[in-house]
Amino acid sequence: MKPLFSIITVTYNAESTLPVTMRSVKEQTCHLFEHLIIDGASTDGTLKIANDEKLPQTVITSKPDNGLYHAMDKGLAMAQGDYVIFLNAGDKFHSPDTLQRIADVAMDNAYPGIIYGQTLIVDANGKRVGERHFRAPKELSIKSFANGMVVCHQAFVALRKITSPFDLRYRFSADYEWCIRCLQHSRRNHYIDDYLVDYLNEGVTTRNHRKSLMERFRIMCHYYGVAPTVWRHILKVLKIKKK
Repeated sequence: MKPLFSIITVTYNAESTLPVTMRSVKEQTCHLFEHLIIDGASTDGTLKIANDEKLPQTVITSKPDNGLYHAMDKGLAMAQGDYVIFLNAGDKFHSPDTLQRIADVAMDNAYPGIIYGQTLIVDANGKRVGERHFRAPKELSIKSFANGMVVCHQAFVALRKITSPFDLRYRFSADYEWCIRCLQHSRRNHYIDDYLVDYLNEGVTTRNHRKSLMERFRIMCHYYGVAPTVWRHILKVLKIKKK
């Protein structure tokens, strides 16, 4: 019997951040999952931690890759679950019953294309930093992403059959473009009015914020048109100046 969820965790020299993620997965009251750890040939203690803490349904692979999204593609190719969840090193489920709540929604609502919720930002010590700039909307469509990534990738649970590989032309915002494509193929989306994930605020995109924003602008122009995208950005600037 295939799992309901494929939890994909990408790592590289993550011995300081992986333990909290693995504990979070281990604490889940729902066990209808496989946990795929896609390591990029770490040279620290990452693999020892992964092997020491793994569950029977944990699969570990360690090979060099061409970056974060290439590794995430490897996870997608290996996944067997009905839904995929990306929970990278340092990120964790918000509570032990989070996965069960998502499972209940999936099974009670005839497997919607996207199940999503809110995200809490935490620091390296797990302390609350705050919420994201965007709050996930109660109604989600492809138009929702015209202003940016309104749902954090880690809190965006996608039906695997509607997913496709990441566009590796984007080094820092391929997850944003991927979510838009998933929404193009999703007939129904279901909102959970709660935090689903605690997101570590020290990822690749955070460290390359300016480059990420430039990529997102290009993606917005592609999917929503150049003129509307430029106009939305002008309105944002005017709103900021007014404040």
